[in-house]
Amino acid sequence: MSYTTQMDAARQGIITPEMEKVAGKEGIPVQELCELVAKGTAIIPCNKVHKCIDVNGIGSMLKTKINVNLGISRDCKDFDTEIKKVNEAVDMGAEAIMDLSSYGDTRAFRQKLTKECPAIIGTVPIYDAVVYYHKALKDITTEEWLDIVRMHAEDGVDFMTIHCGINKETAKKFKRNKRLMNIVSRGGSIIFAWMEMTGKENPFYEHFDEILEICREYDVTLSLGDACRPGCLKDATDASQIEELITLGELTKRAWEKDVQVMIEGPGHMPMDQIAANMKIQQTLCHGAPFYVLGPLVTDIAPGYDHITAAIGGAIAAMSGASFLCYVTPAEHLRLPDVNDVKEGIIASRIAAHAADIAKGVKGARDWDDAMSAARKKLDWEEMFKLGIDPEKARRYREQAKPEKEDTCSMCGNFCAVKNMNRILDGEIVSIFDE
Repeated sequence: MSYTTQMDAARQGIITPEMEKVAGKEGIPVQELCELVAKGTAIIPCNKVHKCIDVNGIGSMLKTKINVNLGISRDCKDFDTEIKKVNEAVDMGAEAIMDLSSYGDTRAFRQKLTKECPAIIGTVPIYDAVVYYHKALKDITTEEWLDIVRMHAEDGVDFMTIHCGINKETAKKFKRNKRLMNIVSRGGSIIFAWMEMTGKENPFYEHFDEILEICREYDVTLSLGDACRPGCLKDATDASQIEELITLGELTKRAWEKDVQVMIEGPGHMPMDQIAANMKIQQTLCHGAPFYVLGPLVTDIAPGYDHITAAIGGAIAAMSGASFLCYVTPAEHLRLPDVNDVKEGIIASRIAAHAADIAKGVKGARDWDDAMSAARKKLDWEEMFKLGIDPEKARRYREQAKPEKEDTCSMCGNFCAVKNMNRILDGEIVSIFDE
């Protein structure tokens, strides 16, 4: 039996090697995963050209996955540094890398990723078109926009963010309903400007069927971009955001008709009390397609600490139905992240994802925490380091302030409740001051 995409296979009842591997990672029956992929509520992004990929599944009923944004820019164009960040991200457990390069030989960087990196690779073709054609934005043709999509598919990209929800109607609504922060999506602002300058319809919306044929040929997952995502708390859940989401829901059904896998991109900045409702709106309007969120950032006042504001929002979003968290680093809104920023962002996002998995009862999620608690009860420091989400940092912190006695830490010393409870329950005498 033959199939074109993972969704096509699932709808035929064909169990692919990728489904087998993902089901094993998730600890669920492969037939259950197959049914989720067939419905579109779970996806397995894996371009046929990306041979070295270590596949993962994305869906609200699966473990929450993490994406890391990287890439070269005009101001920071060190190829080797970006590759180092990629390798660090993979080592720290990120399931996906999104190449947002906007300067130089972007194709060489992208091809290196799909040739060597085992993570899911994502891109935003709209950025690359501006770099690749090296001409004024208004002079890029509809055909050239679409050719870049094909190029990325040929290069082995597993998912692409396509800003197809901001059509002429959405743009009119945006202009009628003034925002504090306007459009903050890079891709969204580029295509909005192109539409305004040319008077033409968004080519990604107008020629959506052609994009679907490309995605079907290579099994590229469509990440339907949120051009109108809110860039500040005041703009959250406004008319432009919801209007675009309605359009993305319509496009999701059209993609599924072609057996193309889809996920939906979600809000960037949002008050905590709106997040759960937004997840429910997305699930309803987009028919249960996996939701990919940037944060959301729950306050606008913390530059330098936005990995924390995003982790708070990400945990709530994932607990409420989001499937895929885009990390945010301390450098967000300030500069391109360095290697340490990348690490801080990944750890914060992984904590958020894991906390959400516990809350929604993902199989096996709590086992890690219970193992850590057992090690703490035994005061087994080596096991605690091994189980920690960042073993290097945990070990470094302890060694920076070594206690007088190895079975305590420098915070409590002989006052350690764990140590004293172990002793008293074992029938020993506890004497704190004269030990």
